[in-house]
Amino acid sequence: MWCISEITPEYRERMYDILDLYEKPYDPKYPVIGLDEKPKQLLDDKRKPIPMTPGHREKYDYEYVRQGNANIFVAVEFKAGRRTIRVTSQRTKRDFAKFIKHLVDRQRFPL
Repeated sequence: MWCISEITPEYRERMYDILDLYEKPYDPKYPVIGLDEKPKQLLDDKRKPIPMTPGHREKYDYEYVRQGNANIFVAVEFKAGRRTIRVTSQRTKRDFAKFIKHLVDRQRFPL
């Protein structure tokens, strides 16, 4: 509960609504879809790692070189066992809208 300062009656009611939704049986006409996104740094080794040898693990330096950033969008329809992932170079409202359009256009999650 690190991001919730207090569990209010309103929060509890909304939480139970979501839990009730998760309990419903799978219906492809009404998919339950979880969406998330996360920015990631793209990193490279500053020095070449030393490969492992018999009896010794691979050795690599803690220093890295930043090679840019990317954003990962993911949609999970957990009851159907499906997920869709897209990687973009940035994270904007337009990128999010394109991801949603991609889901709908593929008719995996038709409106």
